Amino acid sequence: MALNDKDISEDELKEEDIPASSSEFTDDDIRDITDALHEGDRKQVRELIDDLTVAESAELLEKIVPDDRALLIEKYLKQFESETFVELDADVRKNILESMEPVKVANIVSDLDSDDAVDMLYNLDPVFQKQVIKKLSAKNRATVEEGLTFEEDTAGRLMQREFVAIPLFWTVGKTIDYLRAAGEELPYEFFDIFVIDPMYHVVGELPLNQVIRSKRSEKISDLIKEQDIHIIPADMDQEDVAHIFQDNNMTSAPVVDSNNRLIGVITFDDIHDVINEEAQEDILRLAGVSISGSDMYRDILNTTKSRFSWLSINLLTAILASLVIGMFDATIQQIVALAVLMPIVASMGGNAGTQTMTITVRALATRALSRTNMMRMIGKETLVGLLNGIAFAVIISVVTFFWFQQPLLASVIGIAMVINMITAGLFGIAIPIILDKIGIDPALASAVFLTTVTDVVGFFAFLGLAAAFMM
Repeated sequence: MALNDKDISEDELKEEDIPASSSEFTDDDIRDITDALHEGDRKQVRELIDDLTVAESAELLEKIVPDDRALLIEKYLKQFESETFVELDADVRKNILESMEPVKVANIVSDLDSDDAVDMLYNLDPVFQKQVIKKLSAKNRATVEEGLTFEEDTAGRLMQREFVAIPLFWTVGKTIDYLRAAGEELPYEFFDIFVIDPMYHVVGELPLNQVIRSKRSEKISDLIKEQDIHIIPADMDQEDVAHIFQDNNMTSAPVVDSNNRLIGVITFDDIHDVINEEAQEDILRLAGVSISGSDMYRDILNTTKSRFSWLSINLLTAILASLVIGMFDATIQQIVALAVLMPIVASMGGNAGTQTMTITVRALATRALSRTNMMRMIGKETLVGLLNGIAFAVIISVVTFFWFQQPLLASVIGIAMVINMITAGLFGIAIPIILDKIGIDPALASAVFLTTVTDVVGFFAFLGLAAAFMM
């Protein structure tokens, strides 16, 4: 119902009646907490931590030094809500939990939704993980152990076991009475009610708002007619689940086992986390950085080790480009200007190719690129490379002419620029597509191959043309 201007008087709209926005959590706030911690002012520490949100508490634990973090957890663990540990970086969380007694970790896990509980335990040391599970109640232990049996990054690992399911023959009135009587046994937050047959197969689902709007006498079977049901197999990859949610604007979806029996539910907040996680993984893979946790919070040796492999591959590709340069060492010695100009061609090709590659990797991840439009997109990116190549060829040719007063050199670098920009556009989209077709993650491997191609083609085109026409 819309409010009329006359419904509220100006006197009622006083400034003090409007809630102020919460203040931003800053480094000064973190310093206040650590100062109080070092001074042993327990009351001050408690008051400051109690004022924090779950996200701010997680930020605090991530940013402070390990010694302060250990001291906070040791002395003030009860001040932190269980959800704080869900928000933590995976490596930070692992270090914190494994430093605690198993019974304390079990107490934290017991307060969480089943999906968060499984997520918190799965990457712990196996021996410590078993010790924690033993401290759980029989019901929670069974739920967690079942969740850990599913593969990582699948719907089974993502789902929570708390859901509401009703039989097909109920009425709306019976359903409402059941919800009221269930009380605390209901999930803390849910959006849809699943309708099942005697074999626990999902035959429909009802949004809560539809139940509330319907008459008590209406049958559930009548309400779910002609309704699309998006059932998620427990072994489906979480990225595929995310696409289903995005394509259908869903708030939740039922998860079924191999016998099509309802075993859990996935909600949109879980999918929001998946989308962010997948996007971050793609960004990190493009740089050849480890996707296990965050490099910010890993120890020095593990961070070094995780980056070494891809840097070593980059070294090999750089040597390949250097071999191409070595083929024209006599030409470079006679025309020194070539040594000054040749990095420009390779650099422009590399940057142009990276632009195309990034767009392509994203398009593959979101399934915006498929067989239907693949050739059209390849043609488009190649043409974009040609047009940009011509534009920058004109610019660099003019610069080279006024710089070195050599018209032929200006023409050579212009032609080489066009060749390498076309190559960058073509291979910037082709390499991710080919890698995806043969089952290699394009986000992880595309950059190395693309850099090699644009460097080799750029150096070969520029130095080869110079050797052919200027010697």
